[in-house]
Amino acid sequence: MVCQYLDNPLLIKEKKFDMRMYVLVSSFHPLRVYFYDEGLARFATEPYTKDASVLKNKFVHLTNFSINKRNTKFVRNDNKRSSSASKKKDN
Repeated sequence: MVCQYLDNPLLIKEKKFDMRMYVLVSSFHPLRVYFYDEGLARFATEPYTKDASVLKNKFVHLTNFSINKRNTKFVRNDNKRSSSASKKKDN
């Protein structure tokens, strides 16, 4: 796993997000890499800001399902085709 906190993150509709992609490297010589065809995108449920007054608001800074499902803006994903468990409201 690779991760680093960014204080000036790329945002989608003013929300922080992360993407998880699954990769298998089965050989380096020759290089053989397999990408799983499904990934996962997770979004914060509150708009991102650097304002110190909301620094402790987990819904602004974290994208974890276990945290964001407690926010009133959280919406469960009802898409049967999707393997993800959740999505956010577009407010």
